[in-house]
Amino acid sequence: MANDPSSGQAGDPMASPSAALLSPAERSRLAQTFQAGTKNLTANADYAIEMYTACVVGDPGNAVYLQAFLGILRKKHPPKKTGGLASLFGGSKGGGLWKKVNAGQHRDVIKQGVDILKANPYDTGALLAMAEACNQLSFPATRQVYLKSALDAAPADPEVNRHCSKFAAEIGEYDQAIACWVRIGNVKTFAEEAEKEIARLQVEKTIAAGQGMSGRPAPSGAAKSGGGKAPAPAQGAAAPAPAEGGEKGRIAELKRSIRDNPAEIEPYLELADLLEKEKTIEEAQAVLTQALSASGGELKVREHIEDRQLRWGKQRVLAAERRLESDDTPEHRATLERLRAALLKQEVEIYAARVSRYPENPTWKYELAMRLKLAGSFAEAIKQFQEVLGDSRRKGVVALELGECFQKIKQYQLAMQNYVTAVESLTDREIELRKRALYRAGVLASGLEDLDGAKKYLSMLAGLDFGYRDVAQRLDKLGSVKDKGG
Repeated sequence: MANDPSSGQAGDPMASPSAALLSPAERSRLAQTFQAGTKNLTANADYAIEMYTACVVGDPGNAVYLQAFLGILRKKHPPKKTGGLASLFGGSKGGGLWKKVNAGQHRDVIKQGVDILKANPYDTGALLAMAEACNQLSFPATRQVYLKSALDAAPADPEVNRHCSKFAAEIGEYDQAIACWVRIGNVKTFAEEAEKEIARLQVEKTIAAGQGMSGRPAPSGAAKSGGGKAPAPAQGAAAPAPAEGGEKGRIAELKRSIRDNPAEIEPYLELADLLEKEKTIEEAQAVLTQALSASGGELKVREHIEDRQLRWGKQRVLAAERRLESDDTPEHRATLERLRAALLKQEVEIYAARVSRYPENPTWKYELAMRLKLAGSFAEAIKQFQEVLGDSRRKGVVALELGECFQKIKQYQLAMQNYVTAVESLTDREIELRKRALYRAGVLASGLEDLDGAKKYLSMLAGLDFGYRDVAQRLDKLGSVKDKGG
């Protein structure tokens, strides 16, 4: 062939990043394992712990699995009222995990770390090492859970606060980042460093505020996502009016209600809203995980958690994007890429679960297919796109996406067939998609040495937008080839 039909270009939607994803079978297996553990929380806690252990090791980026795992461990090993949490089991056994962190053996850190935590869920050395392993694996949600657990266990520990401050700043939570340094500012050996970091973070906070950046997402209310609903934009609803006694009083009231009626779900959801607004995402997430356990894994609660996870993930990415705008450094670029990869993985996991629950809903299949394609899982994406190809509302765009997926796996004739379908189906109301389809068809036809087809589609594109990418140069090149052949 004169050209490589599978080649992509910089900035090309075909040249997409890949992400390490669980297979559909593995996702299903872990979900069933988690359900088995949840059903046995009261009857057989040790069995539930082993089920949750398998889930945390199998999917170390899943915050719901991790919250449930740590929650049941804390019930089994409650902290003593005297002596402090750090003295509960005689010091940390997690120091050795850092060798594996530094060696890049991040999955092994998780595997060995869970065994340490099963004996002592307050081991800050293990929690910090596991947090850093999750950071390197691009799992910010679980990194956040490990860090919050370490901070709860040792709120005055300088190293814990240093790690927590770094993460809080990365996601735009500058008040929390500053609070970490304030906590250890009275320690003589850290006083000077704390003063410098607080001043630096105050500057970053001011810059971020000037850009309209907020690290804290607005509460979502009691959002639901049934089988017939499409994914909603990541926007928060207006906060409800404070109850008598203020929101702090309402938080206390809801906690009492949960204690008195643990099977009632609505108080958990309202409490999570208030905690997210008044305190931290981690505390809201912990309450929702508690609700999931109390309800026996009720679907309404699970989908409520899923919706929040997506919103929180998008908010982390937005904060990292705006931080990069104000301070473009290699470290901030790497953080943004990790957060984007984590959000993509999370979207795949959640949309795959929705497809399984609502197999007749084409919206979830389309959304899943789009994320699988972006993650580089082209064969899986093709299966989902083909499931919705019959939806007349999406025929043109789905055919275009299918064509790009087939081209990526070097099935060029199938790619061409879908590009032609896309060109025929997309209307002027979808002009940008139509131009993309014409470009794809023309470039692929050229690569397949179908010069007439290439000229046909590129000429149609030039008639719509002569400045589209390199269409003018390609048409000139096709003219030269035809002249030589004539």
